[in-house]
Amino acid sequence: MPQSELGYTVIWIAILIGGVAIEVATLNLVSIWFAVGGLAAFIALSLGAGFLVQLIVFAIVSAIMLGLIRPLAKDILKPKGAKTNADRIIGQFATVTEQISNASNKGQIKVSGQIWSAKSDDGKVINEGETVKIIAIQGVKAVVEPLRKED
Repeated sequence: MPQSELGYTVIWIAILIGGVAIEVATLNLVSIWFAVGGLAAFIALSLGAGFLVQLIVFAIVSAIMLGLIRPLAKDILKPKGAKTNADRIIGQFATVTEQISNASNKGQIKVSGQIWSAKSDDGKVINEGETVKIIAIQGVKAVVEPLRKED
């Protein structure tokens, strides 16, 4: 193996190992694609390609992996959000324990033995003691509607 090929081998293996090491440390899905480019350039070297061809293979493969595969990989690996089981109360009935007023950002309900902050779905005030139906969860508040809608 000529001296220049040995040097190129070291370069591509260093890029491959360095890219993997950086990816393991950061988990950003960026440097891994350069490691793949380094592997492709190393394969080109093994097939007898010159350094310019190796460099072009490295750049093209890295760019394709970074530009096309990274977004797909991020979508697949992205956390879908932690389930909190808060949605289990949707559809249940609750008792208003503190008057619900969206204007003053106040209101609480009791459902399944738990106290929740609440807001009205239509913005109307709902008095303490009334029964409401939980129709949604927005952030940490239950969105409720009165059991009897006023016309």
